[in-house]
Amino acid sequence: MRDHRKHPMRHSRQDMEEVKQIPDTPQTRSPAYELAFTDNDFMCREELRPVRLQLELLKPQLMMDEAGIVSTVVLFGGARIPEPAKKDTARTETLAELSKYYEEARKFAHLMTERSDGNHNVICTGGGPGVMEAGSRGALEAGGRSVGLNIVLPHEQAPNEYVTPELCFNFHYFAIRKMHFLMRACAITVFPGGFGTLDETFEALTLIQTGRMNRVPFVLFGEAFWRKIINWEALLDAGTIGADDLELFHFVETAEEAIAVIDAHQ
Repeated sequence: MRDHRKHPMRHSRQDMEEVKQIPDTPQTRSPAYELAFTDNDFMCREELRPVRLQLELLKPQLMMDEAGIVSTVVLFGGARIPEPAKKDTARTETLAELSKYYEEARKFAHLMTERSDGNHNVICTGGGPGVMEAGSRGALEAGGRSVGLNIVLPHEQAPNEYVTPELCFNFHYFAIRKMHFLMRACAITVFPGGFGTLDETFEALTLIQTGRMNRVPFVLFGEAFWRKIINWEALLDAGTIGADDLELFHFVETAEEAIAVIDAHQ
């Protein structure tokens, strides 16, 4: 492997290989002797949390920089929404009806990827099933790449098969994962979903509302769904949000409508 470093010091990988050849003694078997950066027990200590947070921020950042990812179009949405062909497997009738948004997410990702140069407006999802799968799938079918930001959950969740492998990341910290969703976002689209989708939606809206993030096109697919689960006017009537806050997002039903909103923002 070619060494691109800008200094002449010994490479850490050399020492990682060298220690495999050292004599087996009580001293070398001691955890104290293990190189700090290869010692999993040490790296997982509570005191090392700041280091782990930094590593989770840095690894995807560096790899996306190296892959030339400049900007992303984010898709949030429910993991339980099936594709239309499998809507009979849905847990509820409502989920079966929401399967139409799987197809809209797939179509939206396909159309946006066709407009992308491979570095700008790259589809970015949570990398899982449901709407996330639809986004990755649409990008792949259009011949493009997609970013998948998975997270380790108590129940097994493998990345969907359509995410670009070299852009498929795994996280321990929800906070760092959410930062990566938004750090390159040039547009945010949200499809019907549950707690996770709501969390991501309001996190992003709050950052935009408070000026902690530049305003980007923000699209909610499925107006009936969103108006049923959130009483936006009640928030306005209570004075907890302002009239301008309701202009931070747009309701749409189709991929084409979402793209029109994004284009109008430019």
